[in-house]
Amino acid sequence: MTVPSEVGVIGGGRMGVGIAHAFLLAGANTVILERDADAAAQALAAIESAVLRSVERGSAGEDAATLLERCAVTTEVQRLATVGLAVEAVPEDPELKIAMLGRVEAVLADDAWLATNTSSLSIALLAAGLARPERFCGLHFFNPVPSSTLVEIVRGAGTSDELTDAARDWVHAIGKTPIVVNDSPGFASSRLGVVVALEAIRMLEDGVASAEDIDTAMVLGYKFPVGPLHLTDLVGLDVRLGIAEYLHGALGERFAPPALLREKVAAGLLGRKSGEGFFTWPEPKPTGEPHTTKDH
Repeated sequence: MTVPSEVGVIGGGRMGVGIAHAFLLAGANTVILERDADAAAQALAAIESAVLRSVERGSAGEDAATLLERCAVTTEVQRLATVGLAVEAVPEDPELKIAMLGRVEAVLADDAWLATNTSSLSIALLAAGLARPERFCGLHFFNPVPSSTLVEIVRGAGTSDELTDAARDWVHAIGKTPIVVNDSPGFASSRLGVVVALEAIRMLEDGVASAEDIDTAMVLGYKFPVGPLHLTDLVGLDVRLGIAEYLHGALGERFAPPALLREKVAAGLLGRKSGEGFFTWPEPKPTGEPHTTKDH
């Protein structure tokens, strides 16, 4: 089981850096594509920090200098012309993703693979403008990438068996477990996860229990690694709302976003990235554990 010798990641946010880091540790040269110099500098600082943490934990097979020599950040899409796999990880906006996928495919070699990290958007929709849809699939990584062990491989109608088999190998090679699902709204993970999260938000809205106790019920009662409200803060309330709105339109009323979720997003309470969501998050908080308060 091996990864491509060079992997490109489009988007150097939290997810993109995590994906690049995973492939870097598995032996690939990685290239992160960002929109401008400021974003590229932030992505470079983030990948450097991730590499140093992995070396300190003893989870990297190479020293930090060697790893970072194999990682580059660029603002030039042409730099991806030599990669064997490009993974798009820009925000969950269909128009943005379609535009970026088209730009990247245009510079890729004919035998390169292309994937999207979308958590819910239709693979068919994203592939509609591609010249080689058989070389395109979903690779849905989970947040935070370093500690998450699942990757959802999403087959579009045109995705080849060769790509599906190769994707399984890549996921195993980076130390994670693949599942394969067919293209459908929310795939398997987001569809199930959003149902639980939305019901937890409704319970909080209805005064059934505190955020802490709702999460504890799922962690201790059902062995969830983190509670659904904690996870929503990590994912971002705005991201959760966008996915819920998409699934509401595709699958019906059971995915209707609760008023509380809309209110918090409108108020800018987006979770960890804004410092407050269903919990209060001190800054900086590298461990991923929230400081909770009883009034959320």
